[in-house]
Amino acid sequence: MQILLDEFINYLNVERGLSPHTLDAYRGDLSRFISFLNARGMKSLDDATREAIGAYLMAEKSRGLSPASLSRNLAAIKVFFRFLASNRFVRADITDVIESPKIWEHLPEVLSIAEVEQLLSSPRPHTHYGRRDKALIELMYATGVRVSEAASLKIADVNLEVGYIRCMGKGSKERIVPLGREARRALDSYLKLTRPHFSRLRASEALLLTRRGKPFTRQGLWKIIKGYAKRVKLQKRITPHTLRHTFATHLLSGGADLRVVQEMLGHADISTTQTYTHVDKDRLKSVHKKFHPRG
Repeated sequence: MQILLDEFINYLNVERGLSPHTLDAYRGDLSRFISFLNARGMKSLDDATREAIGAYLMAEKSRGLSPASLSRNLAAIKVFFRFLASNRFVRADITDVIESPKIWEHLPEVLSIAEVEQLLSSPRPHTHYGRRDKALIELMYATGVRVSEAASLKIADVNLEVGYIRCMGKGSKERIVPLGREARRALDSYLKLTRPHFSRLRASEALLLTRRGKPFTRQGLWKIIKGYAKRVKLQKRITPHTLRHTFATHLLSGGADLRVVQEMLGHADISTTQTYTHVDKDRLKSVHKKFHPRG
């Protein structure tokens, strides 16, 4: 089974061009699944059953995995078995009729406009750290980039005159995303007044730098955002994708076309983007319930 997993990861790397981070996620999820099968005496992937997959997912749920992680695990298993069946490594794809149970579906947490304003106003604009952190948060809310994408941005990827960034997303797919007025202003201030101060110790092409002049890791940028969320005492659970979710939801709430939002987010499948239309419907339902006489 491990040999087949290695074959699959190699396929994702060479044929699909997935990022190292995504490949690691696939390998981790499927290694746990294979260990689960081994522990139950299944020596071959042909021995796996739909019931075994269900039992594995329930075991992961009991272990405390979030709905998003469970959905990701199931997606990994389905893609794995599709690959195995198409290459005749197994007799049949037993996952083709498995659907994600409704109890695992969840809507992403998003911030209200007022909560975003709180977050954006929290960095101190007259300090080097404050200017950099303001630029980071404005950038992420204005463009919906992933934290990992923000960490990999280079100065050459930002065009303040025209007002866009060039972003390299999953599968090394490049996309162009517009910058709003406030994000351009914050980035301009950071690039003129703060970045030269941080880069004086070493040369770097990275857009966002630590105080020692080094490029950020995704964990480093996430720590900054989480720190400001804590400072302004946001009650919602903040994740590395919260500003990305919020970006998409606010655009759709304002009437943006779904295909345009899909392009800006870099989603390969529009069904992923449609999640945010559900978020907005949920908000509308809550407003209706609150204000309608018979809500």
